[in-house]
Amino acid sequence: MYLNTRNCVVQCEKTGNIGDHSIQHCEFSFTGVPRNGSWYMQEPLYLQWKQLNCRSDCRYYCMMQSEYQREKLGLGPAKYHGKWPFKRVFVFQVCKSLVVCQTHFILLLLWLLFLACFPLFSFSIQEPLSAVLSAFNLLMHFIGWLTFFILVSYKLPLRPQSRRTYYEYTGLWHIYGLLSMNAWYWSAIFHTRDFDLTEKLDYSSAVAVLGYSLILSLLRIFNVKDEASRVMFAAPILAFVTTHILYLNFYEMDYGWNMKVCLVMGVSQILMWVIWGGVTRHPSRFKLWTAMLGCALAMLLEIYDFPPFHGYVDAHALWHATTIPLTYLWWSFIKDDAKFRTSTLVKKVK
Repeated sequence: MYLNTRNCVVQCEKTGNIGDHSIQHCEFSFTGVPRNGSWYMQEPLYLQWKQLNCRSDCRYYCMMQSEYQREKLGLGPAKYHGKWPFKRVFVFQVCKSLVVCQTHFILLLLWLLFLACFPLFSFSIQEPLSAVLSAFNLLMHFIGWLTFFILVSYKLPLRPQSRRTYYEYTGLWHIYGLLSMNAWYWSAIFHTRDFDLTEKLDYSSAVAVLGYSLILSLLRIFNVKDEASRVMFAAPILAFVTTHILYLNFYEMDYGWNMKVCLVMGVSQILMWVIWGGVTRHPSRFKLWTAMLGCALAMLLEIYDFPPFHGYVDAHALWHATTIPLTYLWWSFIKDDAKFRTSTLVKKVK
């Protein structure tokens, strides 16, 4: 089946056709210049930047043709280049049956919200559900960070002399919020168009926010306030995360090794937060435990892999869905922790 797909791609690049379907991008060379036309009749730059070209379209339509043949033979979906086949969604796609219309209607409504944030990628989405849910996670982190900023800056009391917050971890949580929003932004971009650059930006951003959240967890759990001590805690983890990101980007994109690294960092944080909540008897420990239990269950979706249902919903998309309420719960705990620490320190001052 792989050989047939590869031959299909080669033939498609030569003729620009797959059966009765004509590939518009095959009318242009890989530089975006028409094969039989003037140099100034180029494809739009945003299409070239997104690498929507003859080869990518041929690979997609040959993959869909192969999947259609497998379905007729009663076979399940197969992986192509190590990834499951997903159906693209196009804005001006014409629905040919009522079932297709109903399937695309919900995705299209969610997509309209997505396009408001990512207008550059309005032509098509490679993994529509994962891309839209990534955008919702970005929105939830923005709301969580904004409400946290308003709480510590305007609602909670400030130190009378310096006018700084009593909460010692305010700046660290601000950085966490920005890194999280950056990670979900590139996740949305990657699931829209999967090519080398977007993949590296997505994986690097995810590793960065996981590494930083591990550092932040250690600092908060062990109540590290001194700047020198914070540097000692952060330096080895920061060095390892930086090395790992450089390894993925410039040596080898090793998915298995990256999964192990992320799981170790994620599980260690969950265990530390759960134990700390019980030992300290934090007033919001039940909220913390619920969030950590949800994160642990959500991790199983990253480990357990299954082919996309109807070409749209896979385990990774479901993981994106579960993190939306967990993000709200997590930022709620962060705000509760800020209130708790501030009230404790204000009482000591008085």
